Amino acid sequence: MAYKVLQKRRFIRQYKKLHSNVIEDVDKAVAQIAKTPTIGERKKGDLSSLFVYKFYSQNQLYLLGYTIEDRLYLIYLEVIAPHENFYRDFKLK
Repeated sequence: MAYKVLQKRRFIRQYKKLHSNVIEDVDKAVAQIAKTPTIGERKKGDLSSLFVYKFYSQNQLYLLGYTIEDRLYLIYLEVIAPHENFYRDFKLK
């Protein structure tokens, strides 16, 4: 069964601020995640529910954080940001 992808408010706000070239790469990354939800790296510790998919856009490393609800076949897109301060900012939510 295919997973449905939902966006959290924080993700939507960050997505709107991205440049159009970066948005294209984010859309490709989301398609990859929808196809294979466990493609991202699962974090440990207090972020153990978070998966992070890394990709480059415009010569900069971006991280896309998401969570998976297996029983409901849902993927929640949590946050998209450049690598710098990604984890610190995510913990502050």
